[in-house]
Amino acid sequence: MTARYPQWSYAAALASLPLLTHRRLRWLMQAGEPSDVWRQIHEGDRFLNGVDEAVWRAWASTSDSLLISVAERCIDREIDVLTMNNSSYPASLVGDPEAPAVVFVRGNTEAFRHRRVGIIGTRAATSRGKHFAHTIGAQLAASGVAVVSGLARGIDVESHAGALSVMGETAGPPIAVVASGLDVVYPREHARIWEDVAMRGVLLSESPPGVHPEPFRFPMRNRIIAALSEVLVVVESRSTGGSMSTVREAMKRDVAVMAVPGSPGLRQSEGSNDLLRDGCAPVTSVDDVLLALNLDHRHAHQWCDTREVLLTDEAALLHVMGRGPRSMEEIAMLTTKSVVTTAVLLGRLQAKGWVANTDGWWEALVA
Repeated sequence: MTARYPQWSYAAALASLPLLTHRRLRWLMQAGEPSDVWRQIHEGDRFLNGVDEAVWRAWASTSDSLLISVAERCIDREIDVLTMNNSSYPASLVGDPEAPAVVFVRGNTEAFRHRRVGIIGTRAATSRGKHFAHTIGAQLAASGVAVVSGLARGIDVESHAGALSVMGETAGPPIAVVASGLDVVYPREHARIWEDVAMRGVLLSESPPGVHPEPFRFPMRNRIIAALSEVLVVVESRSTGGSMSTVREAMKRDVAVMAVPGSPGLRQSEGSNDLLRDGCAPVTSVDDVLLALNLDHRHAHQWCDTREVLLTDEAALLHVMGRGPRSMEEIAMLTTKSVVTTAVLLGRLQAKGWVANTDGWWEALVA
């Protein structure tokens, strides 16, 4: 029987079935052509072992209207549907035991052919952590490396913003793996950067269009980030949470995990410091990551810091601030300057982009 619609539309419809898990979808996609599997489900054929009767009934209750609506959403929003048989499907996922059988993408899938570094961390990042993620994202992109992350608040989005700040044909393209359908931006304030990533690199999700970011989808997303990464860099992470979930997925796949040292008393650095204690390699500059990729670009960086050069008194104050957040009074004591003079210097440094103030606490933004 000839399929009425293209095979990709049936694959998208199978990925949209209710009560689906990524393992069940793999079983379905391995059972034959997507159009034949769709037909068998609706003819009542129980062709897979280990699937509950309630699940079969839920699948059979769907109709071709689901198939048509998902296909139309993909076409309207320029979303491509890739299966493992498609040459554009990410090669690094093909051999993964938990790879998604169907992925939805927007953008240029050539991004998957670049060297790839995952950058992850807490949503509640410090200003210093955000700055480091932005800087290393830019430096990796300038070296032709694709930055892989989840476009969440905090470290994720800053790493992609850094990658996008580098222009030119040789810049590494950003790769974003999200936990919702590609037409459901989460968080909403990231709508602009979603479009920028799709234009300059690629957005990927295993969730079909229209799917909202339910909590269980984030750990599933994390395994894809880990599988796409050749090296995973943790900038800031608490001891529990999504970042450590991604770390576990990376370690299961023998992906090298590296961590940025953080202030010992800072909650945002507890998890990343624990990783260093347990033997993960430290990241103090982009060179550490490039060496882990066997890309020694220490004398060939195209990236440069565009901030205004520091004056002598500004550099001295920045030096004594150290890694952790400090109050103005504490900084004044360390520099032996008056509070008024310290306030003026901090104001100048903030205007130049070298420090940030959060609720009265000052942090040096030095990568």
